[in-house]
Amino acid sequence: MSETALSPLSAFKTGQRVQLVKSEVDGVLRRRLMDLGFVPGATVEVLQRSPLGDPVAYLVNQTTIALRKEEGDRLFGKLKEEQ
Repeated sequence: MSETALSPLSAFKTGQRVQLVKSEVDGVLRRRLMDLGFVPGATVEVLQRSPLGDPVAYLVNQTTIALRKEEGDRLFGKLKEEQ
């Protein structure tokens, strides 16, 4: 079985579901994102991109949250296969 390469959250397309694997965010922002549900193992769905591509709306824990590209670039996950 091959290991799937990790990609930043900001690289996934609208409609894709992602399983978060790791975070490279530090400090207060890390704590805030964890409180919102961006923790390893969480499933995140890419809902919508703004017209200029930044920010992006994500669905995590039944809540819609918008993240800037620089925040999404520091959260890594893999495409979740539908069961």
